[in-house]
Amino acid sequence: MSYLLHIDSSSLGEASVSRQVARSFRDRWQGPVVHRDLAASPVPHLTAAGVTARDTTPDRHTPEQAKAQALQDELIEEFVGAGAYLFTVPLYNLSMPSAFKAWLDQILVMDRTFTHTGAAPASGRPALLISARGGSYGPGAPREGMDYLVPTLETVLGHDDLLGLDVTTVTPELTMAPHAPALASLLPLHEASMTAAHEQARALATDFGTARAA
Repeated sequence: MSYLLHIDSSSLGEASVSRQVARSFRDRWQGPVVHRDLAASPVPHLTAAGVTARDTTPDRHTPEQAKAQALQDELIEEFVGAGAYLFTVPLYNLSMPSAFKAWLDQILVMDRTFTHTGAAPASGRPALLISARGGSYGPGAPREGMDYLVPTLETVLGHDDLLGLDVTTVTPELTMAPHAPALASLLPLHEASMTAAHEQARALATDFGTARAA
């Protein structure tokens, strides 16, 4: 039976809004889950040994290459074995947490998780990307267009030439409104965004489960 692969990357633990919205999804999800918390147990950044091991036959691996290859094999097999995906990736400094980028670099391997000559192994499988942010970056916001996380991940995770997942994105916004006096007037917008995010997460868990059972 395939499982949900849940990749967490927020540094805030239970205080993380991304994790809280993910919990709404998980509470509704029916089925097995493999959970990898990159904040609690980060994977190492990709090294020269990890890159060169991909193009070197195992019998010629150095000890460093063999260790790096073993890690990539573990992460890739875990990724490919899933039937659905939940990514909790908050917006840090306009981009993704480095822990998530490190994981992504380890699993993006030509002819293993993606190919330019056909469908990727996980192509078409449902994925939810939850990305909380302290402000707002949508149309009309002062920082419109400065979100460099969602466009990047929707491309890497969802493009047919890359991982090819069927990605839905949920972005609970203005998470600093309850904490920053200067943003107090935006608190109703934050609360509405949170309500909508939790409702979307619960609905998508049901939708993913229905698709999985079909």
